[in-house]
Amino acid sequence: MSGPVTGADTLLGQPAASTDPPPQVQITDGRAQTVGAVPVRRTLPIRARRTVGAWCFVDHMGPLAVGPDAGARGIDIGPHPHTGLHTVTWLLAGEVRHRDSLGSEQLIRPGQLNLMTAGHGVVHAEEGTDYRGAPHGVQLWVAQPAATRDGPAAFEHHAELPRTEVGAAVATVLVGELAGVASPARRDSELVGADLMLRPGRTVPPLRPDFEYALVVTEGTVLVADGPAGEAAARPGQLAYLGAGRSEVALDAREPARALLLGGVPFGESIVMWWNFVASTRAELTTSFQQWEARDERFGPVASELGRVPAPSPPWH
Repeated sequence: MSGPVTGADTLLGQPAASTDPPPQVQITDGRAQTVGAVPVRRTLPIRARRTVGAWCFVDHMGPLAVGPDAGARGIDIGPHPHTGLHTVTWLLAGEVRHRDSLGSEQLIRPGQLNLMTAGHGVVHAEEGTDYRGAPHGVQLWVAQPAATRDGPAAFEHHAELPRTEVGAAVATVLVGELAGVASPARRDSELVGADLMLRPGRTVPPLRPDFEYALVVTEGTVLVADGPAGEAAARPGQLAYLGAGRSEVALDAREPARALLLGGVPFGESIVMWWNFVASTRAELTTSFQQWEARDERFGPVASELGRVPAPSPPWH
């Protein structure tokens, strides 16, 4: 569930900020990717959009069939590095064991949040368990601003997160604040991430006009009010970009549905992304690649039985 980003996902060296919020909802199809042995639907970054606020990566996994006949434990991704970002792991079904070079070991289940800060550099592994069922979840990355991008790595686990009723939905606030309810999770910039469990009917979440927003549907179909255009239907595997300047958005579900609402102040810093790294320059990406391949002490060991993930050669190297 944890990367990587390739040149097919994003253009290197371009400003990350969205500077032209559209007057209407934009529905963009994501891309099918395979992470380890796990198929995912990647809706951010894509060539049409690199960030939503500081959110810079969204992989939607599953539901996957994992059982005695599947011959696999579902998620098994060996030790691999990150720099310059937060990983945000959110499960809808199943469980994953997190291990990292800080010495953290944490089992995560639905309704819980793992947030790892990479900063100058961290290594982690995501291991399957004996769970048999249909794993389903989302891996997100948040780009760290320059003030913290080269800072120390950290890890936090939140066994419970705040919830609130919003219209016909129950909102769980992963990061930031929504409808007066704030998450305890770390954030290095002004942003929000919330899981919306939508019952049939209308939900109108309050929004901040200075934020840009997007909706990532994980189950069912969500109809997004689109002004004179009527409504736009968002489904799993798509990014519904809402733009900025809104104080609210009307969401309708004819059957139960579920979606992530992501938003934040447009990320005005120029960043580059490649593989599992976020940095300020391509030279920093090259250094991170070389140090990972050289087993430099910048990227410490992880107590995992899974094999270390080698880095591909950078396309400019």
